[in-house]
Amino acid sequence: MVLSAINGIPTPNQHRSVRAILSDFLKLETAPECLTKITYEWCSAICKNRGSFWYWDPEGVLLRCLESGFRRLDFRRQYRGPTIIHTEHHRGLVDVVFGSDKIEVVADLLQAWTMGGGSYVLLSLCARRLVGLQNQVPSSPRLRRLAIRSVELTKYAIPKEVGVDRFIEFLNHLHVTTEDMDTWHIWVELLLGTIQSSEAPQHLSHPYWELLAELVASSSREKIDPTNGLRITTSLVGAEEWSKLECWMGIRWMALPEDADPTEGDLCHSMTLLFRRRPGAIQKLEQWMERWRWGYSNRVPESFQQLCKQVHEAAKQDAS
Repeated sequence: MVLSAINGIPTPNQHRSVRAILSDFLKLETAPECLTKITYEWCSAICKNRGSFWYWDPEGVLLRCLESGFRRLDFRRQYRGPTIIHTEHHRGLVDVVFGSDKIEVVADLLQAWTMGGGSYVLLSLCARRLVGLQNQVPSSPRLRRLAIRSVELTKYAIPKEVGVDRFIEFLNHLHVTTEDMDTWHIWVELLLGTIQSSEAPQHLSHPYWELLAELVASSSREKIDPTNGLRITTSLVGAEEWSKLECWMGIRWMALPEDADPTEGDLCHSMTLLFRRRPGAIQKLEQWMERWRWGYSNRVPESFQQLCKQVHEAAKQDAS
């Protein structure tokens, strides 16, 4: 009955019936999986035909459909649920949802588009709108978690759409931790790529630099363009971001090719400068390198060990 009404020209009685059905759906304590599939199909039909019955408040019905089908799903994990079919008509949800100024409805939409493997194309459509909500996202734990999942599923789509530096601002509002991630290695690639692509990488907040160092220490060897490595180091030194430089030095050492063991150059020079400004940095760096060594049977470069030895000897002399 509902689909026939939506696909045709609904009468006032059919309009009232559809709204009554949706109201009953919202009263259910738990929503069956079939309800998610059904209401999402209705969204497609309404988006397809809403121009034919503007007086029917199709936008309001769309928002109720999303709420009925997705509001009660578990947002804390990547929901597998029923198989829902994405159609070209679902694109029309972007304007309706983001035009409503209702944060939880945005979360409903992201829940739909991140289910299972997610819809890369549909998520990319709302990238600019989502980033535009960056000041509001943290106020809703559900929306924040789903926004993080959207970033993870689309990888470089959002920074490509809005620009790397604006993407960094968005990340700074999200405060991503390992508990928020479904796949760690994607975040290693994403954070490293973001830092290397930005003209002002120092603007990324310190917790992300430390997070990246922790992830790299727990993963396999990553690749860093030597030119980018030096440029980022120079940016951090110029901004006197010593805590971020501490993390970046750890990342760079762990990213060295297996046959590389620099005895001079910018990496060793930067380490020496870092230890002068932050003598305590050696402890964190040694911890990261030790985890990285044991986890993947990596070889700690001789030059790194030599630098650390010099710092420890200098500390003993200062103490005496």
